[in-house]
Amino acid sequence: MSSATVGLTAAAATTADKAPGRRTGAEMIWEVLEQEGVDVVFGYPGGAIMPAYDALPKYAVRHVLVRHEQGAAHMADGYARASGRVGVAIATSGPGATNLVTGIATAMLDSIPCVFITGQVSSHLIGTDGFQETDVTGVTLPITKHNWLVTRAADVGPVLREAFVVARTGRPGPVLVDITKDAQQGSCDFDPADRRLARVPHGRPARGTSADAYERAAALIDVAERPLILAGHGIVQAGATAELMAFVERTGAPVASTLLGLGGFPATHPRALGMMGMHGEAWVNRAVQEADLLIALGMRFDDRVTGNLKTYAPRARKIHVDLDSSEIGKNVAVDIAIVDDVKRVLAALTPRCKPADRGPWIARIANEKGDAAVRDIQQLPDTGKLHAAHVIHDLWRLTEGRAVVVTDVGQHQMWEAQYYKHDHARGLVTSGGLGTMGFALPAAIGARFARPHDEVWVIAGDGGFQMTAAELSTCAQEGIKVNIAIINNGYLGMVRQWQEMFYGGRYVATPMRSPDFVKLAEAHGLTGFRVTKRSELAAVVAAARSAPGTVVIDFRVEQEDSVYPMVPSGADLGDMIRRPAPSVLVETAADSDEDEVPR
Repeated sequence: MSSATVGLTAAAATTADKAPGRRTGAEMIWEVLEQEGVDVVFGYPGGAIMPAYDALPKYAVRHVLVRHEQGAAHMADGYARASGRVGVAIATSGPGATNLVTGIATAMLDSIPCVFITGQVSSHLIGTDGFQETDVTGVTLPITKHNWLVTRAADVGPVLREAFVVARTGRPGPVLVDITKDAQQGSCDFDPADRRLARVPHGRPARGTSADAYERAAALIDVAERPLILAGHGIVQAGATAELMAFVERTGAPVASTLLGLGGFPATHPRALGMMGMHGEAWVNRAVQEADLLIALGMRFDDRVTGNLKTYAPRARKIHVDLDSSEIGKNVAVDIAIVDDVKRVLAALTPRCKPADRGPWIARIANEKGDAAVRDIQQLPDTGKLHAAHVIHDLWRLTEGRAVVVTDVGQHQMWEAQYYKHDHARGLVTSGGLGTMGFALPAAIGARFARPHDEVWVIAGDGGFQMTAAELSTCAQEGIKVNIAIINNGYLGMVRQWQEMFYGGRYVATPMRSPDFVKLAEAHGLTGFRVTKRSELAAVVAAARSAPGTVVIDFRVEQEDSVYPMVPSGADLGDMIRRPAPSVLVETAADSDEDEVPR
């Protein structure tokens, strides 16, 4: 039976009787998932998880058959990022379970709530090096919030319930439940109404913050002349966009965003500065270095944001709000720490702050910014080739900034952050902490199931796309609509850029030959296009958007373009490498056709 057929069967099937009674462990898996509101799981069957798959048709949970278990993990991750709900992936023992590992680590570093379910050999075979036996709980211990090995049918329901609580409580994260085959085959009495947990949940909610901490933070904010808000992923995760807007409007402080924080505050708002850090905007990094107060909200001061810690924001006092106490002071010493949910903190802190305008500070940043964002696009050298920045900026214009954009990792990821302006939370799905190539296509499939009525675009490099390109067959089999923009420069672009700048231009193992992506799409029964000139872009994008199924567009862009600005690893945040002055201007506002001028 095909995956699509299983999905239809499950949707049409009568949900299992919810009255107390005997259930197998396999049946309890799906019944608990139903109770937790899970509508889709991503997986790949095998021997040790076969009893669970055999029970699936009795339940109204759609199963998406992936082409590789890593794809299942990224799909669950993308589903969670796009929806805010828990994503679920399932695999068999041994290689099935170990193939999930990269996706689990990706979710762990970005605090994404996922439940991973794996089959395990029967309990009497554990420790015997049985066929496809792997200690997956041992393997994943460092990259999960918690994991469990279940060897009895009676524990399946309670442990799975606990797994969902742990995944979404406190700082979210991935968990793994490894269930032996005999635990799936065994049966016991099961009461669906009994929601008690097997053990005390992990990840307690943060304790309330004292009024004194709020008063001290408000006092620092009120006296600051050059305050700067650093908005991180926590704003998105907590659903605190409205609270952040109210805080900005009251305090007048401008907002810089981390990569994962993009969309937590509207990019087109006058107080939005853009992304900070290694490939952040030059004026943003300067503002960080000149600020007299940093208000860090749901971010962790990672090395890509700070550069050299010894010279980071030397003039600034620092307020750090984070749900996880282990992040406080880990990288940057702070003056006031508030360990709590950022949504709750902003709601309590905003009315304590005095209304302010901060006009001189805003004007100073605006003077630094000038017209750099437009100039970077307009002044790219006219080599007769397509530039990635043009592709992404035009996608933003043509989609009116409303698409859910899922990126892979590399140069295109940074160009997307610079040139696609995100005004809505959960509009950007990308791998931050782990930087996982191959993430985009499967994560976009997960996002498609999470947001079935929204437009979904993949932006991927030719290298990362090929790592999980087999999931094109998943798109075809499931009949889903995803638009895929391959930024094809014939290199592992970000590595090539580092080789150009720091390794004497020696391009070792970075030139890359790719298949014909148009023919590859057609081989999967999908539609493919190729774009080599900017003048072709709008018509092809329109055709892709109107096509009923998944579309692949091969954008043949300038091969040796680089992302600017760039802060070299370990350098001071203010020591940015800028784009070399172009010898020829491709466009100016005066001589370009109106439709071609970036807006």
